[in-house]
This record gives sequence, C-alpha cells and structure tokens, in this order.
Amino acid sequence: MQRLLVLVRHGQSDWNLKNLFTGWKDPDLTEKGIEEARAAGRLLKARGMRFDRAFTSSLVRAQHTLKLILAEIGQEDIPTVCDEALNERDYGDLSGLNKDDARAKWGKEQVLLWRRSYDVNPPGGESLKDTVARVVPYYCQEILPTVLNGHSVLISAHGNSLRALVMVLDHLTPSALLTLEIATGAALVYRLNADSTVESKEVLKP
Repeated sequence: MQRLLVLVRHGQSDWNLKNLFTGWKDPDLTEKGIEEARAAGRLLKARGMRFDRAFTSSLVRAQHTLKLILAEIGQEDIPTVCDEALNERDYGDLSGLNKDDARAKWGKEQVLLWRRSYDVNPPGGESLKDTVARVVPYYCQEILPTVLNGHSVLISAHGNSLRALVMVLDHLTPSALLTLEIATGAALVYRLNADSTVESKEVLKP
C-alpha cells in the first residue's frame, strides 16, 4: 500500500508578484507561476508518481496549478474535489492591500503581528489558528481516510492551508509553524504509516 500524500503550493500568483495580501481573493497565476506548476508536475512525473484522487481549494490559482500538474503527469481525469476548507487564510480587511501600504497605515509592528502571530486576527480576517481549525478537521475527515486506504492523494493549495497540514504531519508547535515557509510551486512528498504517522518526507522544489 502506497499511502502517498503530496502537498503542492500553487505557483506564483499575480498578487504574489504585486506584493498584495491575497487571502480569499481570486487572482490567477503569472507566467512564472504557470511554469512553477508545470515544473512541479515534471518533478512528480520523473519520480513515477501516479495519483488516485486530488483535492484543491475553491480558488483559481490552486485549481490552475493542479490542472497544470495533472497535465504534465498525464492524469487530467482523476477524481478531484474542490473545497473552500483548503482555501488560503482569509486576511479580511488586508486583502487586496499592498503590504508596504498596510505597514504605512497600521504600523510595521502591527502588520507583523497579524502576519506572524499564531492567534491574532487581522481586522475582519482569520488568525493562523483559525486556519488550522478549518483545515485540519477537513483533512482528518475527507483526505486522511483516503490515504490510509492505500490511495495516492495530491493536494494543491496555499501557503497557510498547507502549513496547517504540515503542523499536523510534522507535529510542529505553533511557534515552529510561524517560521515555516513553503515556496510557490514546491511539492512536499509524504509517505504515511498505517497509523497515519509519517514514514518519510521529501521536499521537491522547481
């Protein structure tokens, strides 16, 4: 039984390029992001990985990344579930703002607190703790059983929703999670034991 779980962060989006808080807003990939997604697909294909099911968020940048990866590995038609439970952290009133403009408005320390604390919410948005509380139950109920049944699963999602999954898989503390960075287009390859613990982990970067 493979029990393969691969997490991929979407390729660079237009708002990543423009240094904007994105959250649940829905910009698409840049040309660089498209190439990052294709490169991730090529890396997975080179390792002979095949998938039984895919999961992604309700946001186009993650869905587009998944589509490009599946095209590279020749599996465009596998069953795919889109769910907002895997969406990026909701940045609320910060969404759409340039990060430098936000610092000018609220102060560097306040914006840093919103971005890098575990349980402080930006105005109208989610803390990282809120994101974990949204993502982890969905993983436990919908994704993990599929993997433990011996299926290979691919998830295309976002920096913060994937950080929530890594927190569970790698048994990270909230403080350790705050320093975790997942690059756009990076693939985290996990193989799980029958008891859901991690047998092995590999990080693939385009």
